[in-house]
Amino acid sequence: MTTRTLTVGDRDQAMKLYRHLVGEQPLALGSAFAALVDHPGTSVWGAFLSDHLVAMATLHVLPNMTQGGRPYALIENVVTHETHRGTGQGRQVMEAAIAAAWAVDCYKIMLLTGRTAEARGFYEKLGFGADEKWGMTIRRGPVR
Repeated sequence: MTTRTLTVGDRDQAMKLYRHLVGEQPLALGSAFAALVDHPGTSVWGAFLSDHLVAMATLHVLPNMTQGGRPYALIENVVTHETHRGTGQGRQVMEAAIAAAWAVDCYKIMLLTGRTAEARGFYEKLGFGADEKWGMTIRRGPVR
């Protein structure tokens, strides 16, 4: 297994893997994936088995005025192909994203997850916790 940042050339495999995250909900079309992977401060980390993308996570590193100007990070759209869950690929891609955030001196990494115990336990094993702050969202569209 190899872990690396995704490029525009990985678009087709990424689009298939996003389906495991959102089901039938609409995905962005056209050049949206290129805009994502080329966006300053954003990287999409992927785990590959035999050149097949099996897990990925998006890392956004954001500038900040507090904490001495140290950036903070947000991890979003974490997904592992359903046939590879529980095999360590999701953990490896998350560890790569976390390492990338620490490498640029982020003072914290945030993420939101669903309310299932399985998802929460996955992130807690990686060191995330919900004891410091509450995560909240507001949406314009329907909740998936």
